Amino acid sequence: MIYTPILATLGYVLSADRRKVLLVHRNARADDAHLGKYNGLGGKLEPLEDVVAGMRRELFEEAGIECTELGLRGTISWPGFGKHGEDWFGFIFIVSAFRGMPPASNAEGVLQWIDIERIAELPLWEGDRHFLPLVFDNDPRPFHGVMPYRDGRLVSWSYSRV
Repeated sequence: MIYTPILATLGYVLSADRRKVLLVHRNARADDAHLGKYNGLGGKLEPLEDVVAGMRRELFEEAGIECTELGLRGTISWPGFGKHGEDWFGFIFIVSAFRGMPPASNAEGVLQWIDIERIAELPLWEGDRHFLPLVFDNDPRPFHGVMPYRDGRLVSWSYSRV
């Protein structure tokens, strides 16, 4: 079987003191597959767009900010994650500097600055609990994971670092 995932970005915007992260509480649309969950910012890549340009565009569209410093923290392959079982492949970024002021909300929900230590207390995708510690740890090496889903549920998680 040929693997043809939807390519996407997922960014975690840090506060100036690096203690908080900007998350969206997906509570604006009843038909949202992420309804009720907290998530980073991002979305699908557009044709002819590289991943950094896609991340910058998504941050501007979703939070009205211009990213001035970001780093790739890792990649994740999500076979079967989509609403109809589509495969996704995400490029995970930390955004450590930006210009602008995020609004209180966007079309997907409320934007909130959350203490990094409190993220695990929030309603998240089950799989986020596995990879988010890698996003915020002090290991400079990017991680590369595989997180298959079946029927909306996490099947397994594995990763490597290089």
